[in-house]
Amino acid sequence: MDYRTRMRSLREDRDLTQAQVGKLLNKSQQGYNHIESGRAELKIEDLIKLCDFYNVSADYLIGRTDQAKSQSDRKRP
Repeated sequence: MDYRTRMRSLREDRDLTQAQVGKLLNKSQQGYNHIESGRAELKIEDLIKLCDFYNVSADYLIGRTDQAKSQSDRKRP
């Protein structure tokens, strides 16, 4: 799964609009749509903001793992 699909899934799972997430990234709805649809690239600064906002690891967002949290983020018994 590529990062654009993950971005959309995370946004839709939380019932957020593109405009709402765009505002978080200081972008218009159209600017955010361009990232989600592949007409623009995701900047590393925006990747970090999205990971913090959704509380997921960068590896999860970019599709390197299906584990939403990194090993160090998980609570140990």
